[in-house]
Amino acid sequence: MAFTFDSRPKVSVHVAQTGETYLCASNESLLQGMLRLGRKGIPAGCVNGGCGVCKVRILEGEIKTLGPISRAHVTQQEQEQGITLACRVAPISAVHLEVAGKLEKPFSKGRAESATASPGSQQQ
Repeated sequence: MAFTFDSRPKVSVHVAQTGETYLCASNESLLQGMLRLGRKGIPAGCVNGGCGVCKVRILEGEIKTLGPISRAHVTQQEQEQGITLACRVAPISAVHLEVAGKLEKPFSKGRAESATASPGSQQQ
């Protein structure tokens, strides 16, 4: 098996919840850059914008879109607040992001759901 050196210019991408930092080429999606290196941090689903699993908020840095971002997953208002799909954007400069939406919780340890159940839902 032949290995080729990836000489594409790369920028740093930092995932807030995990503290993970990886290098991503400026012509690949934030999600593909992470997956290429076998890293974890951004949840991955269909990897082409159809499922919305990789929803992130860009905290710092500049990105460019690689394709349409479905309004079913990211509203115009969310996009204005820096929310996008990691599979549909590439970094222009170093990026600091956080996982957004429903999938923030997998980063917490333990069984937070059972600890936060309302008292009325517990059996007596």
